[in-house]
Amino acid sequence: MQVISQLVLDENNIAFHPMMGNSYQLNNISKEIILLLRDNKSKYEVVELLKERYDVSYNELFIDVSDLYSKLRVYGLMV
Repeated sequence: MQVISQLVLDENNIAFHPMMGNSYQLNNISKEIILLLRDNKSKYEVVELLKERYDVSYNELFIDVSDLYSKLRVYGLMV
């Protein structure tokens, strides 16, 4: 997950990777997940933390977090 730690996040939910020169538009939850990943939280810890903060079922959160993980891998931001 070292590539994620290189992302520069701004207040407009833009993630910029300076080495690749790529920018990504995030929503608030995606940004929050990336910040949790930077803190070395596992997928299950991320889901549990989000469940405590939002009124969403565990299954729905797990699917959404898994989807973001897949996208991060596709973009080469996570191994």
